[in-house]
Amino acid sequence: MTDLFSVEGRVAVVTGGLGQLGTQFSKSLAEAGAKVAIFSRRPFSRQQIEEKFPGVSDNINVYEASVTSKEELEAATEELIADWGVPHILVNNAGIDSKPNGSAEQNAPFENYPQKYWDEIIDTNLTGVMLTSQVVGSRMAEAGRGSIINVGSIYGLVSPNQALYAYREKRDGVPFIKAISYAASKSGLVNMTRYLGTYWAQKKVRVNLISFGGVKTANFDKEFIEAFLERVPMNRQAEIDEYNGVIRFLASDASSYMTGSNVTVDGGFTAW
Repeated sequence: MTDLFSVEGRVAVVTGGLGQLGTQFSKSLAEAGAKVAIFSRRPFSRQQIEEKFPGVSDNINVYEASVTSKEELEAATEELIADWGVPHILVNNAGIDSKPNGSAEQNAPFENYPQKYWDEIIDTNLTGVMLTSQVVGSRMAEAGRGSIINVGSIYGLVSPNQALYAYREKRDGVPFIKAISYAASKSGLVNMTRYLGTYWAQKKVRVNLISFGGVKTANFDKEFIEAFLERVPMNRQAEIDEYNGVIRFLASDASSYMTGSNVTVDGGFTAW
């Protein structure tokens, strides 16, 4: 059973692997014996890697590449292949969003929502996944194996409940609407996952999606957290490391007969 979940010796790409969840995914895979290539928009030195990932830094490299630039992704992937070989695992984790405590302009009513914010989020969250899958996934398909894991959200399955954000208008006197772009980008991943899962099935490249719920963080307003937890049957947010298990599952042979699937991990939020 241990061997079934093993990723020992495999090469994994994690986009956004220095962020809050990306750090957890990178660390967890490296601890399990995988070689982890983090694709990051910003440069990150060997010393910084050793400080951020003590004990597993030898299994982690950082390659500078934005998921919105195919040229940068191509260069980073070729460098990675020269170092470690063709990846076995791709975690499309890089993503951006406007937070519940973000500016009202970024969360304006739909009628007035600025296109620049739509473009930023769609470019990273949807186009970025397409480009990274195109570059890294095609190498996997040529090698005849691989697992692509797309990181989605409950807001790719259900519409944001605007009542969760009503406290902002009461508090600040300015309408605050959870914007359409994040939900549109994450729902797009649902069918992109199905498309690629069927497209590459014969090449033995599996493509699956994880739809996450909230994760515990200090960056959210207290009023938002209280309203959100009322709608979660388990009455809590996920701990920072609670998504590592499903990443390991989809990265390993334990999920060898899964492709085009969506695994929802949300404490029951979408069950109500």
